[in-house]
Amino acid sequence: MKNPQDNRQLQLAFDYVQHTGRNVFLTGKAGTGKTTFLHTLRARSPKRMIVVAPTGVAAINAGGVTIHSFFQLPFGPLAPDLDSGGERPGSQYRFSRQKINIIRSLDLLVIDEVSMVRADLLDGIDAVLRRFRPGNRPFGGVQLLMIGDLQQLAPVVKTDEWEILQNFYETMFFFSSQALGRTSLISIELKHIYRQSDERFIETPG
Repeated sequence: MKNPQDNRQLQLAFDYVQHTGRNVFLTGKAGTGKTTFLHTLRARSPKRMIVVAPTGVAAINAGGVTIHSFFQLPFGPLAPDLDSGGERPGSQYRFSRQKINIIRSLDLLVIDEVSMVRADLLDGIDAVLRRFRPGNRPFGGVQLLMIGDLQQLAPVVKTDEWEILQNFYETMFFFSSQALGRTSLISIELKHIYRQSDERFIETPG
């Protein structure tokens, strides 16, 4: 990885993702290099990863797919079904052999625009990953890199949906996820804003 032009936060983020299994929340305002960091990570990291995002536009921008399409999750509330031992809707859907193999070999799951991801959706992801991976660890033991700005778009939740979900969550933001609460999360905030006219911007990892 190239010198991050004295941006210690970018280097720290790369080191955590590359050399540990810790879950990372990478945040920062527009222009701080989050998207470029993702593209650089994909190009240089040997970890087996997939990139997902909550909307089609965000998925295209990140070079990935939507969360719902990859994990085959419904769009309604994903509250645990207490009558079935806490299973969540969608956790028993049929998956292709190819997708199962991808999930089983996965090292890193990148979630872009995570500020828009509801807590129950993140727990739905956890349910799918644990279904196909051994050990019953949170997210099946897959490392998470969550990228986003909490000052940007918030999760969308309808009143009737919140009436259901408020029984399980303090908020609808991703950080209220039950599965995430059982993991060790590192938060890194990028603060240096790169100007598009700055030649160094092209050479930074973020």
